[in-house]
Amino acid sequence: MASMLCSYSVSMPAAARAPLLRSSASSSAPSVGVGRICPFLEKKTNRANKVSFSNHKTKKQQFVNLQYKKLWWEAGKRYVKLRLSTKALKTIEKHGLDAVAKKAGIDLNKK
Repeated sequence: MASMLCSYSVSMPAAARAPLLRSSASSSAPSVGVGRICPFLEKKTNRANKVSFSNHKTKKQQFVNLQYKKLWWEAGKRYVKLRLSTKALKTIEKHGLDAVAKKAGIDLNKK
């Protein structure tokens, strides 16, 4: 039986191997919850356990409550359309849009 096993190598030109290597490297990056991040508070998806009555735990995701809002930007004298979490909206109401954007490093001129 051992004599039937044969080890061999398949040779491929480097040009044919390159696309295979690139495609496998990019697919290994995590793609879960990539766009669901609040830019103001850096809130992101939380991984939690869903617990049944029998105490059986399965993984679930708790997403950030992101909303599209048009806010008046006093310094720019115009409305700015933003995608932010409801927690960030409360923070903006308390401290002001300019202060929160400056702390987060967001340039409102580009929005």
